[in-house]
Amino acid sequence: MADLIPFDDRDGSIWLDGKLVPWREARLHVLSHGLHYASCVFEGERVYDGQVFKLTEHSQRLVDSAILLDMKLPYSAAEIDAATREVVRANNCGDAYVRPIAWRGSEMMGVAAQAAKPRLAIATWAWPSYFSPEARNKGIRLAMAKWSRPAPNTAPTKAKATGLYMICTLSKHIAERDGFDDALMLDYRGLIAESTGANIFLVIDGELHTPTPDCFLDGITRRTVIGLARARGYKIIERAIPLADLERTQEVFLTGTAAEVTPVGEIEGRKFTVGAITHALMDDFTALTRGHLNANAA
Repeated sequence: MADLIPFDDRDGSIWLDGKLVPWREARLHVLSHGLHYASCVFEGERVYDGQVFKLTEHSQRLVDSAILLDMKLPYSAAEIDAATREVVRANNCGDAYVRPIAWRGSEMMGVAAQAAKPRLAIATWAWPSYFSPEARNKGIRLAMAKWSRPAPNTAPTKAKATGLYMICTLSKHIAERDGFDDALMLDYRGLIAESTGANIFLVIDGELHTPTPDCFLDGITRRTVIGLARARGYKIIERAIPLADLERTQEVFLTGTAAEVTPVGEIEGRKFTVGAITHALMDDFTALTRGHLNANAA
């Protein structure tokens, strides 16, 4: 931890409210509504060889997430696309991560915040694999989270909102303290949902099973991998998945912007192989993001 470079003390530029500013000057006030009441939405995107993967889908989801939080951004998805490309060029990014984030400002403080103006920032930085190469090669280890994904009538679960990630942080902290890489979260019904920051797939007798995203995000990488799997002729089954189904599962993998396609080798004592289907989809995703596979396959 001692070698980490703080995110508020780096070189480069950040796009903030319509213009590029020096990295260290991209600030918000301590009384910003987004900080106090989680009126904040964000995206996570990957840059491969200088190009942002699925950029417009991410920009549109940011706009839609803001609407779900009753916050209309002053920029269209196309304008956010252009701003993202600008900051990627300014920071000379080859392979990197992009973080657009929108929040209510400091004009009004209290639960109600109709007068607080939405603000938008876009930052990008070099970021290697979310999990270590060693862990990905043999499959990461998941603990069981004690927190559950909330019901859709208790939170705006279709929004990529910061407040929905509090239980993810708590779950991942506990998992890492116990020697695991991440945690598997169940939903409010006790069904398999996702990890703390990625969707999940199970391979059962050659078929791909994945939870129906009715109380968590239908990830952009998730949809991409489903397209890649269909192009290979794999059968995809989206359904409610009870935890007991892990007992008849041969392979497990996660999908997400940060995780990409990451195999799972263990879920609290249950062992899985990093098998042929997982390897095939890992290879296809790498080929797609590097421009070596027809994008129509996804």
